[in-house]
Amino acid sequence: MKQQEFFSSRWALIIATIGIAVGTGNIWRFSRIVAQNGGGSFLIPWVIFLLIWSVPLIIAEFAIGKSTRMGPVGAMAKTAGRKFGWMGAFIVFVSTAIMFYYSVVTGWCLRYFFSSVSGNLFKVDDYHVYWNNFANGYEPLLFHFIAISFVAFVVLRGVTKGIETVTKFLVPSLLIILFILFVRAITLPNAIEGIKYFFTPDINVILDHKVWLNALTQNAWDTGAGWGLILVYAVYMKKKEDIPLNAALIGFGNNAISIIAGITIFSTVFALSSVDAMTQVSQSGPANTGLTFIYLPLLFSKMTGNDTINLFFASIFFLALFFAAFTSLISMIELSTRTMIDFGLKRKRAVGIIVVIGFLLGFPSALNLKVLANQDWVWGVGLILSGAFIAFAVKQYGIDKFRTELINGYGSDIKIGKWYNYIIGILIPIQVVVLILWWLISSVSWDPEWWNPLHVENAGTAIFQWAIVLVFFIVFNKYIVAKTLNNNLD
Repeated sequence: MKQQEFFSSRWALIIATIGIAVGTGNIWRFSRIVAQNGGGSFLIPWVIFLLIWSVPLIIAEFAIGKSTRMGPVGAMAKTAGRKFGWMGAFIVFVSTAIMFYYSVVTGWCLRYFFSSVSGNLFKVDDYHVYWNNFANGYEPLLFHFIAISFVAFVVLRGVTKGIETVTKFLVPSLLIILFILFVRAITLPNAIEGIKYFFTPDINVILDHKVWLNALTQNAWDTGAGWGLILVYAVYMKKKEDIPLNAALIGFGNNAISIIAGITIFSTVFALSSVDAMTQVSQSGPANTGLTFIYLPLLFSKMTGNDTINLFFASIFFLALFFAAFTSLISMIELSTRTMIDFGLKRKRAVGIIVVIGFLLGFPSALNLKVLANQDWVWGVGLILSGAFIAFAVKQYGIDKFRTELINGYGSDIKIGKWYNYIIGILIPIQVVVLILWWLISSVSWDPEWWNPLHVENAGTAIFQWAIVLVFFIVFNKYIVAKTLNNNLD
């Protein structure tokens, strides 16, 4: 099957891919993790792991997608060998499973945007009660439906008319909104204290191994590296495209946006908080609900003495969150859609199937926060395995051959040196083992019944669900790969 659709330009591709990387996690999870890991001390390992985890994997995804012109199943079969197509299927499943509940979170952002615009958000006595009443009702189901339906319309229109057109509007709009919030935040009284905390490192904290592990985790979850999403967008990149430059722009662009969001959050919290700022910004809950949906609305209500102005800032903040979530959700549905197109379905039918399944399997997360927390845990950690499989495919292909032929081949303006071989072949596998063991072993400390697969967040539930999916794809690998490759013969 000859590739028919392409992004119209390099910038269209980069903007769309930044839309993958920049999600709600840049705005709420990043700030919470920074607060929990010593402020400025966290930023040093965070930047290091950008260079030895995120950017190398983004480069690999670009090269695999561009060279194979297929989604993860076919791409892994072509790159690593037919018997490893199940790895691509697992990558697809992980991102799709995340899509089921991420659509729910996207709906939350839209709901709070409407609440801000209407003025209802500032008529609340207790934001914790307000959040609980919303989260435990049926409204999340409605907004989950709205979010996934909007995205379906975009993906249905294809790459240039749908994804490219929408991301060209949403991503710059998101940046403009963040900049407005940034300027307002840093001009608040006492905002400098938040900025100092955000950028001042502490040598004792830097030496703490947990800070480094959290920095690596943030990179694994934040940039979109290893999800298979960038691989799919790379299918639509033109032949004469520079892979290393694109990867660097996306990786550093994503982190720059995280820093802008971090400065905004910390400046606001330190300027307006009458209680312990770090306690508040460190609050979590499913999808980091504590900071975003409970504490920040309270802060916005106190930003100025004018409720109209406060509502404006609250409205554009939740609009920015919605835009960030929406562009990431587009890429998740496109990943599933592309996989089904490779399997022989037309785009219209593929989108229809994915959206119906996505809506139905998002029901449990929309109606029960414990289910959402479980899925966030299982498949969030599962992303680390996805990154491992992509690095494995490169190794199977031959790392040096992959670097010289696929990365440094036609269209490459910047040549990648042999340092890449050591990162993909040695450093990333080490990081995968350390991260997965740390997360699973850590679960023992908060759940004595760590082996119980019916608990919300522990080793047992993650291993149990991974095993079911992996066994299924390994058993049916031959059929899945044959069906995919036979439908994509040149």
